[in-house]
Amino acid sequence: MFEVIKNGGWMMAPIILCSIVAMAIIGERFWSLQRKRILPADLVPYIWQLHRENKLDEATIRRIKLSSPLGRILAAGLLNRKHGREIMKSSIEEVGRQVAHELERYLNALGSIASITPLLGLLGTVDGIIRVFSDIAVGGMGDPAVLSGGISEALICTASGLTVAIPSLFFHRYFERLVDDHVVRMEEESLRLVDIMQGAREDV
Repeated sequence: MFEVIKNGGWMMAPIILCSIVAMAIIGERFWSLQRKRILPADLVPYIWQLHRENKLDEATIRRIKLSSPLGRILAAGLLNRKHGREIMKSSIEEVGRQVAHELERYLNALGSIASITPLLGLLGTVDGIIRVFSDIAVGGMGDPAVLSGGISEALICTASGLTVAIPSLFFHRYFERLVDDHVVRMEEESLRLVDIMQGAREDV
């Protein structure tokens, strides 16, 4: 493996760096975007139970806010539940936009890696081909070993760039879709809570 990296030339360094960053982002997003961490299944029924038992004080709402991204959104509505349906909805929507933005954290960087690494591979390919032609200009076509070094560098850089870019692009699209699904579900849960608190729905 070290020989392959060495033969790939100087452009392998930024490609390897991109691969490390991409793997770190993918691992972090898999952990952070777990459904149970974003959307606790029993949160709305729990809040409704507290509401019926008249236990929704500030300390309880603070704990709900810190429990999950969904809890943060619902807590914004709970703090404004006495101000009517529209105020409650607008406060939920405002915090919801902030939470949605935070769920997309690092996805731009992952998308950039997916776009940049093929270009880095192409740049390494061009550098290798330039070296081949420079060697031809100096020594002619007589030594195949001299030419093979530049061609090898070109092919290794291209393959390495694509090897990093393809999974990065796949996971970038996957996480974007996952965030969209979480946001839609959080909107549904938030509207459900608003209906319950404002008397438009009787139970959970």
